Amino acid sequence: MPDVIDHRPNRQPQPDRIKRDPAPSRLQYRLERMWLRPIWRRTVRIGVPVALVAMIGGLWLADQDRRALLTDGVQQIMDKVQSREEFLVKTMVVEGATPVVDEALRKMLPVDLPASSFDIDLTALRLQVMQLDVIESVDLRIKPGGILSAVVKEREPAVLWRHARGIEILDKTGHRVASVTSRDVRADLPLIAGEGADLAVPEALSLIDAAGPILPRVRGLVRKGERRWDLVLDHGQKIMLPAEGATIALQAAIALDRAQDMLGRDITAVDLRNPSQPVLRLGVDARNTIREARGQALLGPDGKVVPVDDKKKGG
Repeated sequence: MPDVIDHRPNRQPQPDRIKRDPAPSRLQYRLERMWLRPIWRRTVRIGVPVALVAMIGGLWLADQDRRALLTDGVQQIMDKVQSREEFLVKTMVVEGATPVVDEALRKMLPVDLPASSFDIDLTALRLQVMQLDVIESVDLRIKPGGILSAVVKEREPAVLWRHARGIEILDKTGHRVASVTSRDVRADLPLIAGEGADLAVPEALSLIDAAGPILPRVRGLVRKGERRWDLVLDHGQKIMLPAEGATIALQAAIALDRAQDMLGRDITAVDLRNPSQPVLRLGVDARNTIREARGQALLGPDGKVVPVDDKKKGG
């Protein structure tokens, strides 16, 4: 048989094709699962850049000369900004203060004017000003034009308080205003005395107002036992008031005086500590008049019985 000629192109043998698994690898799977978490996304997008910048900055600042150069540059910029004209405080204006307080406030400024507003700490300055007893309130602010404004409200003197350590001026709340050497310095103010009297100034002022008809004779109020008052009058008289209802008791005593001239008689004290049982303490002359009518020995100026001379007894 004749040979059969195959005219098909020669094909080389090909290896078997390997089918690829479409599932991701274990590492890729874990990375994709981590990327789904917001914390990992923030870490990669924000944390890593910040860490790189911080590392680079730390390496740059590790050199001492570079740190000094950076500090000087920042300080120069701050000085230029703070020394600008719009930040300068040129004058200080004080309103509502007496000359003494005005001078004290100006001395409290931490810097001499003109100065930068950045050098004046208004909060610290206000706390320092409020340490002055005479100051009730102060409003500090820097106004346009380089003006430091201080609006001051001083405490108004209400009474003089005499105690073991001296004499002080108090306001209507009992807060200290100033010290004085004698009562004559402020003779226009009523006088209170005794320990604890400064804690009851409102009550003392109420009693002084109630004593209007006899006010010219009032010398002051004395606090007793830190619980009640004695109203001291001239001629050595006093009205002893109760701890409760002192104003009403004083008004009753004044009404009795106007009706019967009680305080115009020889009485040393009107004891109203028990308002339901008032007691009058007579003076030596009144008591001697009674004792003489009864045939009793007379009393001396000290209130003690004067001994009778033997000769006078024999006569």
